[in-house]
Amino acid sequence: MKFKLIYPKWTKLDGQTHFNLPPHGPVVFAATLPEYVDVDFTDENVQTLDYNTDAEFIGISMMLSSQVKRGWEIATEFRNRGKKVMFGGISTMLHADECMSYADSVFLGEAEGHMEAVFEDFKKGELKKLYNHLIGPPDTSIIGPARRDILQRDLYYHKGVQMVDLFHASRGCRFNCYPCAVSYLGGKGFRPRPFDKVAEELDTIENNRLFVVDNSLAQDDEWEKELFRTMIPFKKKWCSHTIKDDPKILDLAAQAGAWYVYQAVFDTSDYIRERIKRYHDHGIGVEGTILLGMDGQTEDDILRLIDFLLEIKLDLAEFTVLTPFPQTKAYDDMLKEGRIFDHDWNHYTADKVVFKPKHMSPERLQELYHFAWESFYKEETQEQKMFKLMMRVIEKEMEDGTYRPARADLTESSFGKQINR
Repeated sequence: MKFKLIYPKWTKLDGQTHFNLPPHGPVVFAATLPEYVDVDFTDENVQTLDYNTDAEFIGISMMLSSQVKRGWEIATEFRNRGKKVMFGGISTMLHADECMSYADSVFLGEAEGHMEAVFEDFKKGELKKLYNHLIGPPDTSIIGPARRDILQRDLYYHKGVQMVDLFHASRGCRFNCYPCAVSYLGGKGFRPRPFDKVAEELDTIENNRLFVVDNSLAQDDEWEKELFRTMIPFKKKWCSHTIKDDPKILDLAAQAGAWYVYQAVFDTSDYIRERIKRYHDHGIGVEGTILLGMDGQTEDDILRLIDFLLEIKLDLAEFTVLTPFPQTKAYDDMLKEGRIFDHDWNHYTADKVVFKPKHMSPERLQELYHFAWESFYKEETQEQKMFKLMMRVIEKEMEDGTYRPARADLTESSFGKQINR
C-alpha cells in the first residue's frame, strides 16, 4: 500500500545563518513501517508538496512547535480530499489535544513495534483516533537503521557542500532541565542503544559528517567511552551536544572524530572558561548555546555574559530566548503565574519573547537577544566562523583519507550567507 509521509515547513530565523539538514524523525519512523508499505516522503523545507497523490494514507511528522500550524493546514487539505491523516513526532506529543482536532489519528510515543498494528487497523477501516504509547517505550535493541533512502540527497547540500546526517545512539535523558521536554518525550531514564546496533547503523551511513543528536552524551561514563570506541573505526566526523568533561573521555571523543560540540554556557565562571579550553586542547571546536531570559538573569547578567563569550574564544555561539514549550516545567510555572502572553505556536521559535521575564520587560529581553547576536559576530560574521569550522573538518578528513571533494570549490565567499536550517 502507498503511504505519503510529510515533514512540514517552518519560517526560518531572521538574520542568522540558515541551512537545511536531513530530518531525523521521519527517517527513523520510516524504518518502523511494515514491509508492504511503499513510502513517499516530502520534506517541505526543500521540496514543494503535491496534494495530488494516490497514496491511501497520509502521515505528518512534526518536530517543532513552529511546524504544527502548517501541519494542521496540510492535514485539513488532505482530509478535504478524502484522505485519512495521522500525526506523529515530537511536537505532536507536545500539542496532542490540538492535533486531535485536525487528524483522523494521532500517534504518541515511539513507533518501534507498533506500526504493524496501526496499518492493520487502517486496512480494516478501524483506525483509532489515538494511539498512546508514551508509557512503556520500546526496547532500544529493536531500533533499526534509519531509512535514509527516503531522502532526496541532493537537496541537502549548500554551495556544493553536503550537510551532516543525523544519528542517535540513545534515547531518554536522566536530566530534567527546566526548559526542556525530553524527559516527557523519551522518558526520565537513559536508554542507550546496543553497541552492535550503533555500529550497524553507522555502517549504513554514506555521509562522512554526522550530527549525533542525543540530548547529552554525558549520561554514563563507561557507556560514553565504549560509544567512542565503537565509532573510531568508522572515521566519521561529528558534532554533538555535551561530552563529559573528563580527559580520558575527551581523548576518546577526539579519536572517534569529534568535530565540535554544542556546549551550554550559563555563567561567567572559571569552570566554563576552563571547560571550553579543554575541548580546544583536544582539537574539538565549541559552539556555545546561550539561553537568555531565565528567571535568575538580570539585564546586567546578560551583558556580562555577552562580554565573557568574547573572551573565551568560542568557535560559534547560538543565542536563544527561553521559550515555555508545553510539557516543560517552564510552561507549567509560567502558565500558572499568568506570564505567557503569546500562544501563537508560529512564534515559538526560540527567537521571540512570548512571556513576561522576571527582571526586565519582554521588549528589553528581545532587544538584548538581538544585541547578543550583533555583538558576538561584530568582528567576524557567523558565515566566516562556520567556514573556519568547515575547513577544520576538511583538514581532519584529508589527514585520514576520508575527504570527498565538494561539488563546487569551497571558499569563504561561496560558503554563503543563507543556508536554510
